[in-house]
Amino acid sequence: MNDDKMNDTADSRHYATIAKAISYIRVHARSQPSLEEVAAAVHLSPHHLQRLFADWAGISPKRFLQYLTKEHARQQLAGAGDVLSVAEDAGLSSASRLHDLMVSCEAMTPGEIKSGGRGLSIGYGFGPSPFGSVLVAWTTRGVCHFAFDVGDGAAMVAELEALWPAATLQRDDAEAHALLDRIFPQTPTRGTVHLVLRGTNFQIKVWEALLRIEPGRLVSYQQLARQLGQPRASRAVGSAIAANTIGFLIPCHRVIRGGGDFGQYRWGSDRKLALIGWEAAASHASAR
Repeated sequence: MNDDKMNDTADSRHYATIAKAISYIRVHARSQPSLEEVAAAVHLSPHHLQRLFADWAGISPKRFLQYLTKEHARQQLAGAGDVLSVAEDAGLSSASRLHDLMVSCEAMTPGEIKSGGRGLSIGYGFGPSPFGSVLVAWTTRGVCHFAFDVGDGAAMVAELEALWPAATLQRDDAEAHALLDRIFPQTPTRGTVHLVLRGTNFQIKVWEALLRIEPGRLVSYQQLARQLGQPRASRAVGSAIAANTIGFLIPCHRVIRGGGDFGQYRWGSDRKLALIGWEAAASHASAR
């Protein structure tokens, strides 16, 4: 195993510890647990936990957790209107910088969706990420599925098969690793990833709007609905976000409740917090 693969595997292992630490802090938030208490909960020394956070997120646990407070979330929401107002509507050709990764997308036609992928060849596989194992799937046109592992790989593959019942699926973990290396490079490099979206017109509009939210930024469901010109459709926006099956790349984790609560996430609320804190830390570092 080369050094990059070893680092990827280590990142996945580190995430499991980070998620446990986040979970413990959420449960004990009122008592404001110390570094020593959190470290004991995840069976590490305080020094080891401090170093782990620094390696994974580039900042200390205390600083990381500051990004996950309601106060910080509300500050983000207060400035989100300006962020969204300057984003131009570029239709299906919209693209957004995800660190140094450019993400573009196209929608499947209603006929292609109705056919269930008949005649379509889909590759898929599992690989590591900084947020645990991922099931990623792709066609010749781009990534069509991205799901974080929630503990049942067989069920994840069954979900993929149910979404594309008439397609030919072929497992290729090596290609999945190569694709995830592009999405989560060890060192910042410029790259592009194309997405193939399957959904209703409204869902696709919501997902495109998500692509225009920069890493480290947060918006509310209502703010997103206003941006779409449908201020009373915040519940429909929430349903569209919940229907997203291309995690991370379509960043539904950047949408929270209007009061500053982070809300639920298809792949686990602790993972949502980890994604938000990780991106906030990276955004802060790049702004220096």
